[in-house]
Amino acid sequence: MTHTHQRLPNCVFEHAESVNGHAITESSASKNTLVVFPLQSFETVRLQTERRNYLVKGLLANTGLAVIWGPPKCGKSFWAADLGMHIALGWDYRGHRVQQAPVVYVALEGRHGFPARVEAFRRHHGVDSAPFYLLTTSLDLVAKSSELIAAIKAQLGENLPGALFLDTLNRSLVGSESKDEDIARFLAAAESVAQELSCAVVIVHHCGIDASRPRGHTSLSGAVESQLAVKRAGTGEVIVTVDLAKDFAEGTEIVSRFEGIELGTDADGDPITSLVVVAADASNARQVTSRKLSDRQRLALAAFDECAATAGKPAPTHLELPARTMVVQLNDWREELYRKGVLDREAKSPREEFKRVRQQLQARSLIGIRDDLVWKA
Repeated sequence: MTHTHQRLPNCVFEHAESVNGHAITESSASKNTLVVFPLQSFETVRLQTERRNYLVKGLLANTGLAVIWGPPKCGKSFWAADLGMHIALGWDYRGHRVQQAPVVYVALEGRHGFPARVEAFRRHHGVDSAPFYLLTTSLDLVAKSSELIAAIKAQLGENLPGALFLDTLNRSLVGSESKDEDIARFLAAAESVAQELSCAVVIVHHCGIDASRPRGHTSLSGAVESQLAVKRAGTGEVIVTVDLAKDFAEGTEIVSRFEGIELGTDADGDPITSLVVVAADASNARQVTSRKLSDRQRLALAAFDECAATAGKPAPTHLELPARTMVVQLNDWREELYRKGVLDREAKSPREEFKRVRQQLQARSLIGIRDDLVWKA
């Protein structure tokens, strides 16, 4: 018997014989959606100018994954919570438009102090209510993502969150941040939460010894829609920089500062205090961050530049650094510091002195170090 093949709408073919072991007739094939991967022709692809694909314009997309990362005590959790409460209320954030949406904040670090943060925000801004929901139950995201999704749907009904914050990655991952298989499972679980709830999943994360990038496997940065770096300036300002983004500009800065607020007294009569996040002067924060390098720090950077000029090589692709970044071996830089007299080879602990210099420069985000390689950040 000879079959004739005719093109059907949505690329469904009449000659389909079975799907999942069930016989499919030609007529039923044309009526059912059998194509799992529908193709869209060039002529029908159109830019959607009316659609807003952001939660916070220039900072967070409204779907997929995002990372807020920085060193310990830099204020990233305070800042992330403040951002989340602005999203819940639909308030513009430091001049950036916000699409209002309910927010679920999973606080797995600092969970006992989180109610004080909410109370400080409530009093400072005069807010009585907001669709902001706190979760402090321990969470293994890989094992419990389905239960988390079901619990949120059961409790919020149609008012599903536009953003779910995971604070932090380390506390929601059972495994290693540096292992391919562990981080792959974590990212798959986070993506499933984002897809099932049609929301953004914002992951609060630490940096490692190398302060120039998030801790752990590099696949994390490759999976996110945006990556926001948090650091503290010399006078305490919190500087948040968009250091990676897929669909909007990189380099955007948000500068804030903390203000203390008293919330009452505890059972012992001692004051209860917390912090609120407020806007700060960006130009002042940049000046404080960039000035007051010690002579040795300035000389160490100059020695790096000379070392890069003579012994530098293009950064390996696995470091995922900007194009034209040059790296040098740590040992080559250290030898240059000895030759220039920046470090004394005969000192009591020359290796400790070298470690101190590089950690000071890393803390200022002036250099990055990984795999015995160093580069200008």
